[in-house]
Amino acid sequence: MRWALVKVCLAVTTMVVVAFAVPLGLVVKEMARDRAISDAERQAAAIGPALSITTDRDQLTGAVLSTQSGSDGRMALHIPASGGADPLDIGRQRATDEDVATTRRIGRASISEVEGGSALLQPTALSSGEIAVVEVFVPDAEAAGGVTTAWLVLAGVGIALVIGSVAVADRLGGRMVQPAQRLVGAARDLGEGKLGARVPEEGPKELRLAAVAFNSMADQVVQLLANERELAADLSHRLRTPLTVLRLNAASLGDGPAADQTRAAVAQLEREVDTIIRTARDAKPRTAAAGPGAGCDAAEVIRERMGFWSALAEDEGRKVRVAGVDRPVRIPVARPELVAALDALLGNVFRHTAEGTAFAVDVHNGDDAVIVLVSDAGPGIADPAAAMARGRGSGADGSTGLGLDIVRRLAESTGGDVRIGHSVLGGTEVRIWIQLAAGREAGRRGHRGMRRRMSRPPAPTPSGTSG
Repeated sequence: MRWALVKVCLAVTTMVVVAFAVPLGLVVKEMARDRAISDAERQAAAIGPALSITTDRDQLTGAVLSTQSGSDGRMALHIPASGGADPLDIGRQRATDEDVATTRRIGRASISEVEGGSALLQPTALSSGEIAVVEVFVPDAEAAGGVTTAWLVLAGVGIALVIGSVAVADRLGGRMVQPAQRLVGAARDLGEGKLGARVPEEGPKELRLAAVAFNSMADQVVQLLANERELAADLSHRLRTPLTVLRLNAASLGDGPAADQTRAAVAQLEREVDTIIRTARDAKPRTAAAGPGAGCDAAEVIRERMGFWSALAEDEGRKVRVAGVDRPVRIPVARPELVAALDALLGNVFRHTAEGTAFAVDVHNGDDAVIVLVSDAGPGIADPAAAMARGRGSGADGSTGLGLDIVRRLAESTGGDVRIGHSVLGGTEVRIWIQLAAGREAGRRGHRGMRRRMSRPPAPTPSGTSG
């Protein structure tokens, strides 16, 4: 493309130079000729006074020699016969007798082409009333004086313009080609799996737009891949809920080869699921928000999931309390996402607290937000910040650190957040703030006020872990 642009500029500039230089050269040549003819007319006019007062050969010869053209042998006088005098010719005649007679007859100046140049024939009236003709020879060299120099100057200017246009075209081509080459290189890198390849938004407008589109596409590809890995991690983490039930049931099988095999199989299955989760844990979080108009009844979902977990709690002697689910509570979260978040939190309670530890789920429904509190009477979480960070949970007991991240993404997808604090039961309290769509803008002041009324300052306890 660079050389194509150079060739185009070379062709266009050459045509422009030719279109202007050739006519201008012809004009210069014509101007030089007109200048020489004008000078010859002035020389011929200088003889007019002498012809009007005398026809004496000696006097007219002296008048002719007094002019530049006459001294150079380029002026001649043609005086017709009058008053009985013979015709008189002074100087070298170059024009034909026919041209001289024609000029005398028509009574105005004319130019005749002669050997080596042109002859100006200027008619002049004598005192006798006859018409004399003054002939001034204009050689070709004088008619073309300065033309060669002017043409050389025009040629030099034209060549300079062509060279300058080629240089400018090459520079502009480089500015266009380099961004295109970077775009090609980035596309090749992205095709080879280098997901961090991006293109600087430089160059002409079209290439800048192409770079913006490419970078947007690359970001979308990275996000899609991250979403796929995240989905694999989330689905794998959801398997932890039935695995927790299997592990608890296997623990109550007693002794024996069948019981040991069952417990070993459950442990192996947990390890495989944890491997899948750890493999995908470095992916960027995906958006968990439901689309416009989508959502679920949080009270119904909580009642359903608490019915499932209450059966396990009864087997382990855990006290369970549920509050705030006696009436519908609509939230802008898809039902599967809320189920996954609740199962992650309640599964953590069963995994990381001893049998007999009580837990509770409370729902607070405000004008612009819904708060879900999951609390327990266990040992608590020593480092809430680390627990909220993906992959920072302790791996000694099989924790992946992904459970609380699922909850966090669910809350943040609505504009809310998640906080970990000290519960009234003595253990951990996870507070999920779900922002309602109707109050995201108008209810910000109420949001802050409700936080002050309902949130509790975090008070980490000496031990604990999160899933």
